[in-house]
Amino acid sequence: MLNAVKRVLFVAIGIILQFGFLISIQLFFKDKITIISLFYEISSILIILGILKNSTRLSNDLPWIIIILLFPIFGTILLLTLGRNYSKNKLQRNINKMEKEYSKYLKQDENIKNEIINNDLENLNYIMNRTNYFISKNNDVTYYEFGELFYPELIKELKKAQKFIFMEYFIINKGKMWNGILDILKEKAAMNVDVRILYDDMGSIAMLSTNYPKELEKYNIKCIPFNKLSPFRGIFMNNRDHRKMTIIDGKVAFSGGVNLSDEYINVNSRLGIWKDNGIKIEGEAIWNLTVMFLTMWNAFNKEDNDILKFKYDFREKNNDNGFVVPYGVSPLYKDLIGEDVYINMINGAKKYLYIMTPYLIIDTDMVNSLIRAAKRGVDVRILVPGIPDKKIVYTLTSSFFKILHDNGVKIYKYSKGFVHSKVFLTDDKRSVVGTINMDYRSLYLHFENGIYMENVKEIKAILNDFEKSFKESQKLEDKDIKVGFFKSLWQAILRLFAPLF
Repeated sequence: MLNAVKRVLFVAIGIILQFGFLISIQLFFKDKITIISLFYEISSILIILGILKNSTRLSNDLPWIIIILLFPIFGTILLLTLGRNYSKNKLQRNINKMEKEYSKYLKQDENIKNEIINNDLENLNYIMNRTNYFISKNNDVTYYEFGELFYPELIKELKKAQKFIFMEYFIINKGKMWNGILDILKEKAAMNVDVRILYDDMGSIAMLSTNYPKELEKYNIKCIPFNKLSPFRGIFMNNRDHRKMTIIDGKVAFSGGVNLSDEYINVNSRLGIWKDNGIKIEGEAIWNLTVMFLTMWNAFNKEDNDILKFKYDFREKNNDNGFVVPYGVSPLYKDLIGEDVYINMINGAKKYLYIMTPYLIIDTDMVNSLIRAAKRGVDVRILVPGIPDKKIVYTLTSSFFKILHDNGVKIYKYSKGFVHSKVFLTDDKRSVVGTINMDYRSLYLHFENGIYMENVKEIKAILNDFEKSFKESQKLEDKDIKVGFFKSLWQAILRLFAPLF
């Protein structure tokens, strides 16, 4: 733990030094060298014009424009390092390469394709046309309302593993949850089960030492930290792996909002009840998650020449259980898949739209879609934490309450604690369960995954979870949303820097 703390401080100091250096350059050039300053002023204007010309989400690009206008050199460098898709490092190029190579393994069944087209299933059509991930019907889905319900099922299935276990998570933290998993992984690896762990280096920076992969290798467990941090590359590494999945023998897979840390199963939670969810898939849709994992894994370490050996042949058919499609979200995509799937669900809602999210930091496209849904008579409800995990981020989240509330969107605060679930549900028909928060980082910067379901039986369980959660929450009224002048001003300033949160 001490080594992890030192590493956090080391990286933080490196990042502070980088920002200090950039600000110093900005001030030095502006005051001392008129020609260089003029060059950067002109360059910044050209960059801003380029943003305006090509922007499809101007409300999210506006903060960059303001920062560049105020600090031409600093703002330009910040955009190139933290902005979406402005530069690609070696890792990003490798991910792109593997995605293109593995796309041949993700073929859409023609009968299902025709069924989607003939029935005008717009959301499925979008995913089918704009991603490589295929849609299937031969699946059983189980939804878990809390991490402590999800965890025993995960343990049970891990114990059954015979060929491989793939795990990809944003956070791994030593404790009851991870120790219980690790004991099984050690046992399975000793039996020559192919065990692979991929975790985000920043997400686990305060929990795991830099030597943790080597510690696991002693037990024949393969481990890779995603996009490893270093103190003098910190601000160049803003695209994190926020995905959460476990794949076992290609037969069963788990996903949802749950990371591998005790608070996610309500052990030692400092935020009251930790409201999170898990989801289990048994069926053909697992292959999407398997390819997603192997794409990331082999971008680091080209280990697998033939990935079809990891595909399980589901011969028993279950064609009456609706459509399921696990899909990936990437900062390398031209389309904002995560946001577009959400907006398509909002626009298609007719009776109700229910949302669980820990954060609500959204652009005008999302705001206007929610408002239009409420104005056409849709019962729009958003469930957010009653006890926030990050106060400054919650202040930013609450800055959207008034405009949404004033236009008919109902805001609920989970009275019992913190909501970490990322769930959309509409009209008893469509749902998304996954890792995608309603904030700038998830929608623009991170690698994420979601599971879209339509006409799946388990959607009833998701509806039951929402109904119980609303009963355990406070519906915000006018008096709860009013803020004073100075807080309103602070919220507006935070909006300007939303891409940094």
